Amino acid sequence: MISEQLVDLSRLQFAATALYHFLFVPLTLGLVWLLVIMESVYVMTGQVVWKDMTRFWGKLFGINFALGVTTGITLEFQFGTNWAYYSHYVGDIFGAPLALEGLMAFFLESTFIGLFFFGWDRLSRPKHLLVTLLMAIGSNLSALWILIANGWMQNPVGAAFNVQTMRMEMTDFWAIAFNPDAQDKFVHTVSAGYVTGSVFVLAISSGYLLRRRDMAFAQRSFRVAAAFGLASALSVIVLGDESGYTVGAAQQTKMAAIEAMWQTEPPPASFNLVAWPDEAAQKNDWAIQIPWVMGLIGTRSVTKTIPGILEIKARNRERIRHGIVAVQALEALRAHRDDAQARAAFEASQADLGFGLLLKKYVADVSQATPEMIERAVDDTVPHVTPMFWSFRIMVGLGFLMLALFATAFWATLKRDWSRRRWLLKWALWMLPAPWIAAELGWFVAEYGRQPWTIYGVLPTHLSVSTLGVGNLYGSLAGFVGFYTALLVVEVFLMRKYARLGPGSLGTGRYANEPAPPAAA
Repeated sequence: MISEQLVDLSRLQFAATALYHFLFVPLTLGLVWLLVIMESVYVMTGQVVWKDMTRFWGKLFGINFALGVTTGITLEFQFGTNWAYYSHYVGDIFGAPLALEGLMAFFLESTFIGLFFFGWDRLSRPKHLLVTLLMAIGSNLSALWILIANGWMQNPVGAAFNVQTMRMEMTDFWAIAFNPDAQDKFVHTVSAGYVTGSVFVLAISSGYLLRRRDMAFAQRSFRVAAAFGLASALSVIVLGDESGYTVGAAQQTKMAAIEAMWQTEPPPASFNLVAWPDEAAQKNDWAIQIPWVMGLIGTRSVTKTIPGILEIKARNRERIRHGIVAVQALEALRAHRDDAQARAAFEASQADLGFGLLLKKYVADVSQATPEMIERAVDDTVPHVTPMFWSFRIMVGLGFLMLALFATAFWATLKRDWSRRRWLLKWALWMLPAPWIAAELGWFVAEYGRQPWTIYGVLPTHLSVSTLGVGNLYGSLAGFVGFYTALLVVEVFLMRKYARLGPGSLGTGRYANEPAPPAAA
């Protein structure tokens, strides 16, 4: 049996590296499309200020991209080092989108990034714009394939367990590629990245406007960020609602935990705006509810029921008991592949195999599981409600606050007096950390809410880890955290340095804080 400490450390190490990596990803996804917009205006108008905008914000994009790639490489290696059984069990499925993601990130995207920076004086305006567009498409395709892989972990479609190989194998690539969970997760994630890029440009531009420097440059950047950000924030909210509907269909446990819904309510269910969950008593001490809203969001109807946590636990209890039969039959088949009776028993109970495997955390022979072990396994099927509940609400609250900021900023640009509204500029500046906080919370809700599964309903997390020494994990965890923290410090230092320099860092002689170019001899 695998020790809980080994599992917890493996999870913590992967979570830490993923959280660090996701500090860089959203800005890459969003800022690149702002570059496309700015360079498109430059190509259409020929106004040099738009070229300077593309080059300056592109410099900040390049810093962020380089550090994002550095932190992302180790994530893929960890599937082999820390999650060896997971890689063995589902490698035929998970490996395909992961390989495509690598091709998109390290070949397509990196190639066009090189052309973007070194092609200004070698390519015509339309050709360089095409490079920028392909760079944007490449970065988003990279996100698409990794989110297809992650979406399959959330909703494992297009695959089946092979009794002969004792592994999951792909049966329908296109079902995996067009998995509703993956597609909803993709559009929601990239839209969140667009919001991040927009807040970044809006906040820094507001800093220039507050100091009354490089006004023409800052005003144009502010205007582009406000318009693109408003559309992106609306998309995040709409697509987030659609993603919630998909989660409600495929992961009812996660939905119930997010909403702290302990009891099944008559449809349409109420929405807990705020509540105070009591996990020991399995109820909310108090709650402020909005009638009907949860039912409409979660089911798109007024007649469908959303199950509560207690009902879900009752279902899972039966699935665990049924899964014991599947595990026993599988072990009999492993010993004798031609055992017809075991094969028939396995085929009848195969759908609950993953639930039976949950008991492996407590006993090697699941047939010896006691009622107490079964109850502990039942409790494991529901993630802790309090962190899920509040993480989701803080994320949503920040989303609506950013929508309000973009709407106000966009309206102010239409009135053409935003540069004199210092309260708006200060608001934009103070909102700079908001999209990163929301993105990290969104990642937490999605991944922590999947527990106790690596592959939802199929492979428990505690069976997925490699056999490693705890000391090795402590050492590598400390190394990753230390190295990634150093990279984050470098990123913040460089971003702050060039943001303070502003477009003057381009050395064109047209902006503040730079000497004029030397006169021609």
